[in-house]
Amino acid sequence: MVTYSLDEVNRFSLNTFVEVFGGVAEHTPWVAAVAQRDAPFASRDALIEAFANALQHADEEAQLALIRAHPDLAGKAARAGEMADASVNEQSAAGLDQLSDAEYEQFTQLNGAYKSNYGFPFIFAVKGATKHQILEAFQLRLQNSAKDEFAEALRQICRIFSFRLEDLVVDEQSACSS
Repeated sequence: MVTYSLDEVNRFSLNTFVEVFGGVAEHTPWVAAVAQRDAPFASRDALIEAFANALQHADEEAQLALIRAHPDLAGKAARAGEMADASVNEQSAAGLDQLSDAEYEQFTQLNGAYKSNYGFPFIFAVKGATKHQILEAFQLRLQNSAKDEFAEALRQICRIFSFRLEDLVVDEQSACSS
C-alpha cells in the first residue's frame, strides 16, 4: 500500500486529494472533497478531523447515503468480492472471510434484522476486532433506538476514516522519534 507524508498531502490538488482519499469514505468521494477544504493540515489528526467534520456537518440525507454505501459485514458482496479494497482487507483481518457456513448464516440473519430495524447496514469499524466481538456488538446494537443507532453508525464511520487515513498517511512525528 502506498503511503504519503503530510507534506505531500498538503501539496495535493483537489483532484489528486479526491483520487487518493476518495475511497476512505466507502464509495463516497464527496467526503474527501469537503475535507480537503481544511488543507493544509497541521497533523494527521487534523486530516482525520477534517473527514469527521465533513461527515458530521453534512445533511442527514448525505449521511444516510454514506451509511448505505457500506457493505454488509460478511455479506454477499464480501463473498462475491464486490467491496472496496479497504473493506475487503478490514473484513479479512477480522476473520470474516473465513466463516463457517453456520457463522455466515448468523451474520446473514443479523444483517437482515438490522436492516429491517434501521433501514441501513450495520456499521462497525472491524479493525482489531474479532468475529465474536462483532457478533456481540450486533446483538447489543439491535436493541438501540433508530436515532441512537444512526448516531452510532456515524461514530463507527469516523473510526473507519481514522483507521484508513492512519494506513495512508505517515505520522511524521512518530516516524522522527523512532
